[in-house]
This record gives sequence, structure tokens and C-alpha cells, in this order.
Amino acid sequence: MSTLRLSDGRAFEYLDNGISSDKAILFLHGTPGDATAWSTWLNEITTVTAIATSRPGYGLSERKGGRTVAHDLQNQAQVLDHLGIKSFVAIGWSGGGPHSLNMTRDSRCVASFTLAGVGESGREDLNFLEGMGPENHDEFGEALRGEAAITAWMEKNAPSFQTVTGEQIIEAFGGLIGDADKRALTPRVADQHAATLRRALRNGFTGWIDDDLAFVRDFGFDLHRIQKPVVIWQGDDDYMVPKAHSEWLAKHIPGSQLRFVPGHGHISLGEEFRPTIIADALTYLE
Repeated sequence: MSTLRLSDGRAFEYLDNGISSDKAILFLHGTPGDATAWSTWLNEITTVTAIATSRPGYGLSERKGGRTVAHDLQNQAQVLDHLGIKSFVAIGWSGGGPHSLNMTRDSRCVASFTLAGVGESGREDLNFLEGMGPENHDEFGEALRGEAAITAWMEKNAPSFQTVTGEQIIEAFGGLIGDADKRALTPRVADQHAATLRRALRNGFTGWIDDDLAFVRDFGFDLHRIQKPVVIWQGDDDYMVPKAHSEWLAKHIPGSQLRFVPGHGHISLGEEFRPTIIADALTYLE
């Protein structure tokens, strides 16, 4: 793990695979989370640089209050500059999905992959909460009321995630995971998810709060203007980000490919198809 001092003075952390290349795959984590969520993925990439970052407020990345999804472009671009990257593919999971789409605005981006990524709130043709588990209804309901309300919700409901263990993770996720994800949360996978949550939230909940607030407002960029290849992966046993979100993204992003996988959930998708997704991403860098 490394820390970069950004142009505005904030610390911003990133993890890489130690491969020196001007080509890269950039990974954007879910909500809540940090760069370590992608450790297994980084270890499997040996031909190009692989980078995962922690958004402001998570891990050791310092907070930037009031951020939108669009604001993250500047953070990521400075890491790419620092590492000498000339072309890259962005891959985002869950809350990282719109952040990976945001990276298509960087001229060096050659493609974007979103894995069960969040759609844009407030759109007439997307019911943002429909199909989500009850915990998300409560959480985003408070986010819609503003920063004070979601902060109070976090202070009441989030502390258990700072100490969660792998043995506790299925119960902690509650109604947000279905049968596919429960099967995918083997002891190894559960331990990794729990460790990521503990690290991401060890300094508080500001990253999670700011993500939620960013997801209940406009992304800050126009999906219709994306001209890079976009690949959208989604299962139908997903109660964190239901398939309607990916269908909506595919509808609004010109030329995007929707890879719908029946029977998969929010976590199982990445666990089973990781080799396929990595291999596909690498073809865009050839």
C-alpha cells in the first residue's frame, strides 16, 4: 500500500501489483470498501500494472466532503500520472461502478467495466430502491434526507462493521444477500470481505457517508456522452444493486454490452467470473 499526496494536499492511498508498465487496469471498490477489496485480483495480473485505490474518507485516504462521482476523476488521474500510465481499463464493482464509468472521461481510458454497478438516482425511468434489501431502503432513505440524517444513521448502524469477522459477515449483510452470495462467502472470501470492511472504516464512516450522498444526486457527468467501450456485468440474485440498475445503465450508455448472468448475486459474480473479466479487460490493452 502506498500513499500519494494530491495537488490539494490530501493523502490518497493506492495498492498496486508491483508490475512496471505504462498499461494498467484500475480498480474502483464498492461501498463501503477500500483498495484491499481487490487484492486477489491484483495478484492474478502479471503482464500490466494493476492499481486499486481507496476513495476519500476510506482507509488512509483523507476526506473530500461534498464530492460527486465526477470529482473522483482528479484523484485517480493523479495516481495514473504518478505511475506513468498511458492507457488503462477501469473496473468498478457496486459503488465503484459509476466511478469506473466516470474514468471514461480520461483520454487514456480505453474501456470501462462495471460489475453490478449503481445506476443514477432521481431518473424517471429508474426506481433506485426497488428490489434492494431492507437495509438499503433504510440507508438511502436517510441519505435522501441529507448529511446530518445519514451521519446519524451511520453512528447507530455502522460501528459493528468496524469489528466484523468473517464468521459474522453473512449475518451482518442481512437481507442484502441472497442464496448465491451466501454460497460464495466461503470462509476465505468472508474473511477477506470482513478484513476490507474493518480497514476501510477504521478511521470512521466519512467515506461511506460521502458515497451515499453522491449516489442520491447526479453523477456529475453525462452517460450518453460516453464513447469508450463499456461492459456491464450483472446477476439477478442481487439485493444490494438489483439488475434494473445494470439494465438502466445499458439503456443509457451508447454501445454498451450487458452481460447478464442468471443465478448470480452481488458477490458471487466477481468470485466466479474473475478470470474471465480480467482476460477480457486485458484484450483492450493489447
